[in-house]
Amino acid sequence: MTITTERPTTTDASTAGGRAPRVTAKAAAPFAEPVVVENPLPSRISGTVPTMAPSAAAHLTDTQVEALAAELDALREEVVASRGEADAQYIHRIIRLQRGLELGGRGALIFSLNPAAWLAGTAALTVAKILDNMELGHNILHGQWDWMKDPKIHSTTWEWDHASPAKSWQRSHNYEHHTFTNVRGRDRDLGYAVMRVTPEQPWKPTDLFQPLTNLGLSLIFEHGIAIYDIELEKVAEGTKPWSQAKAELKTLWRKTRKQLAKDYVLFPLLSGPGFLHTAAANFTANTLRNIWSHAVIFCGHFPDGVETFEESRLDGETQGEWYVRQMLGSANLTGSPVFHLMTGNLSHQIEHHLFPDLPSNRYAQIAPRVREICERYDLPYTAGSLPRQYGKVLRKIVRYAFPGGGPKPAAQAA
Repeated sequence: MTITTERPTTTDASTAGGRAPRVTAKAAAPFAEPVVVENPLPSRISGTVPTMAPSAAAHLTDTQVEALAAELDALREEVVASRGEADAQYIHRIIRLQRGLELGGRGALIFSLNPAAWLAGTAALTVAKILDNMELGHNILHGQWDWMKDPKIHSTTWEWDHASPAKSWQRSHNYEHHTFTNVRGRDRDLGYAVMRVTPEQPWKPTDLFQPLTNLGLSLIFEHGIAIYDIELEKVAEGTKPWSQAKAELKTLWRKTRKQLAKDYVLFPLLSGPGFLHTAAANFTANTLRNIWSHAVIFCGHFPDGVETFEESRLDGETQGEWYVRQMLGSANLTGSPVFHLMTGNLSHQIEHHLFPDLPSNRYAQIAPRVREICERYDLPYTAGSLPRQYGKVLRKIVRYAFPGGGPKPAAQAA
């Protein structure tokens, strides 16, 4: 993969991980095809209230920000220069593991009338689906392995076991989310267009139901993300034509019906009299995969200590300022190597947002150095266990279901 220091082209932005822009966000060259981020987000999502809490980076001078950028650039280039056979062996090993688990799980479920076979098959299939989405699909579609020039493991050819078509997901995630991370009015992942997750977002009565909305979303997360990528809220606001959304929905249905047919018709039929048992096992595996990925992803940007930003911040944003925003807008999860693998190494969310196109197996390696840089520049490095961080996310979702929620004025706090 060609590494550049300019804003990616349309193809690069959607397939190469949303590399940090060297140009300002508003001065980028026009794209060759429509990009959804060009439409303004509905005011309901973006809000008009200025950021309430002071930034943890307010003390940094321009010189310090420039020095920080130089250190992170050097760290990135060090990893790029050292990519090689060990990394290639890693991703091939994970692909074999994932496919072996899926084959074993599907095979066991042929005998799904047997409780032990049902349990073993469901467990293996669940892990296989998690690995497919998290460590393989997400990261390959970011272009993390494009440098190998293997057409079978490339961001332009890979398709995953997920309701979202790869290209649609790349456009919204790699470009929009990674370029405009946590910028209100640009990053639609702040609440996924259905929840209020910052005090700056305006409150409305339907927000009272968002704890239930969050629960429902966790159960159908892959389908929720697929529909979310269509941007139906923009259609409602009149900023996106229905004809475009309709075409995207047709593309989504073509992908979804294949997924549904595979899990709830084809493989259950192979079980003969165990049809319903196998269909239930596949439903269980899909649901557990959805709950897991929802928890991991929500813990990456919504826990306490993570900042959101005004759109005006993008004006003239430098590389160093972009790096700082990624660090302040992301949070890590702590755990074992197996835990990190099961999260697709998104447990290293800070490192992933700094360097979205570096191989995921390198994030654990560079995490101590990123933490040390944060400490030297007196910046927070937000991290915690999954239960602890997800508990904070749930608390925030419940709190922002009601009006207010911003920091107390100094006089009241005293």
